[in-house]
Amino acid sequence: MAPSAETSFAAHAATQFSSYERDRQKTSTETLYATSNGVPMPHPYETQRVGENGPLLLQDFHLIDLLSHFDRERIPERVVHAKGSGAHGFFECTEAIPDLTLADIFGEKGKKCPITVRFSTVGGESGSHDCARDPRGFSVKFRTDDGNWDVVANNTPVFFLRDPAKFPHFIHTQKRDPSTHLTHADDSTMFWDYLSQNPESIHQVMILMGDRGIPDGYRFMHGYLGHTVKFVNANGDWKYVQIHFKSMQGTKFITQEASAEYSPDYSQKDLYEAIDRGEFPKWTVEIQVMSAQEAEKLWEEQHINVFDLTHVWPQSQFPRRKIGEFTLNENAVNYFAEVEQVAFNPAHMPPGIEPSADPVLQSRLFSYPDTHRHRIGVNYQQLPVNAPRTTYKFGNFQRDGSMAFFNQGARPNYLSSIDPVQFRARTVNLDKTHSHFTGEAITFLSEIRAEDFIAPRKLWQDVFDDGARERFIKNVSGKMELCKNEEILKRQIAIFREVDPEIAQRLEKATGIKGYEGIANMRFNGTHNGFSKDPKVRYANGMDVSSGKSVTSNNGAPSAGTHKSCTGVTNGANGSNATNGHIAVQ
Repeated sequence: MAPSAETSFAAHAATQFSSYERDRQKTSTETLYATSNGVPMPHPYETQRVGENGPLLLQDFHLIDLLSHFDRERIPERVVHAKGSGAHGFFECTEAIPDLTLADIFGEKGKKCPITVRFSTVGGESGSHDCARDPRGFSVKFRTDDGNWDVVANNTPVFFLRDPAKFPHFIHTQKRDPSTHLTHADDSTMFWDYLSQNPESIHQVMILMGDRGIPDGYRFMHGYLGHTVKFVNANGDWKYVQIHFKSMQGTKFITQEASAEYSPDYSQKDLYEAIDRGEFPKWTVEIQVMSAQEAEKLWEEQHINVFDLTHVWPQSQFPRRKIGEFTLNENAVNYFAEVEQVAFNPAHMPPGIEPSADPVLQSRLFSYPDTHRHRIGVNYQQLPVNAPRTTYKFGNFQRDGSMAFFNQGARPNYLSSIDPVQFRARTVNLDKTHSHFTGEAITFLSEIRAEDFIAPRKLWQDVFDDGARERFIKNVSGKMELCKNEEILKRQIAIFREVDPEIAQRLEKATGIKGYEGIANMRFNGTHNGFSKDPKVRYANGMDVSSGKSVTSNNGAPSAGTHKSCTGVTNGANGSNATNGHIAVQ
């Protein structure tokens, strides 16, 4: 007998698994209490036992079901960005830029798409204080017609490092001490030890210890991708791009002294209640644009590296251009389902947006989805909050795995000639976009140089006013009081001296510790020292660089000639000798 409309699995699936939103909106009064397999129970507190005072019965599925699920309620918290808040909203394009990118989201003025945003602190645990002095994560999931675009940003335009292998080490210093189990709120030794051995962190340290170190909630702060990406247009021409989110509420900060007066969940409360009141926060989306030739010139003439996460692009030379706005107008109905389980991946880029050679970005392209598959599961993108919303029904050959839901029915799990999947013609010529990189495999570690102190110096001398400078000194000296190792602090004061001697002098007065005169005679365990001519001091940790190319003249930047013409590409796909997009390109 063929399945009937009432008893078929298809009917069950159609009614039960198309009802996510109906379930999301139901109140308790509209539901009936039952076990996980749908069996109604008269009361949630009842148990089965032998007699009035005997042991419990293993057959009591209701109790076993309850306890076993409770034991598994927590998924691993994020290693970084564990404490966060989120909301939903929409993006609207205010200026079409087909000249820069074929990304559909920027194809026409007025184009809209739904978004989910998650804000967070970086180093703290899931129960840590919202008003900690810490960078803030600022991630946006744009659900475009051509797939999800995840912009995984921070509220600072730079970060503490530019060598990707340093990231796990740095984050460990932001966590609890493995012996005392104290954070750097009580013992800042690990914090300053890392920074004093990796001086390229100084730009981010200047921002962190300044007024932006504790933003007044999430509504009053900007966001910055930090990484350089490429925008590619329909002709295959591309430009380097930096992305900014500018708060239309303005910016506010909380002082170190005042931060203790705020609720541990202040930022969550402020964001949720503002949206609940109808005060929907908004940000502009703005870009800086640079050609490949301008990137080379910027390095050769000003030693600013577009692949360096500790450098910024001068806005006087590369002004911001507004291309859109986004608004947060929906709170999460269920925090765990819509904020804790949301997963952002820098590798999620629709056609028209491509990664640059920024090494930290390149490492994140792997690390983020790898984390999500561990933390949430291999099918994490099937969760509603992570699922794409495309204008076409898509399929692939990713099947099975833990908690598979959309498992693609009876469709072949290989490239079949019997039931072939459809394909879209190539829209981005990756050869033209990326093939300018040619070279031998090398080992690489960046070097601290004079140009790394230019932007931090400008912050101190031109951006900070007298009040901001005073607060900065108090913030730094207060953090230094929690470190009992004077050698570490002497080194860190020397790094501040390279920014401006006034900073070192004021810190020496505040701490009573005399720092070293500069960094030329200091050996760093994590960074080559370009200030030193002594090979025993210059190379990180005294390493032998007689073989390999750990130190390079361009420090990883696109120097003159990097974006050279390719005379031809002869290894086409399947021996096709420059077919299917494998062509000789600029």
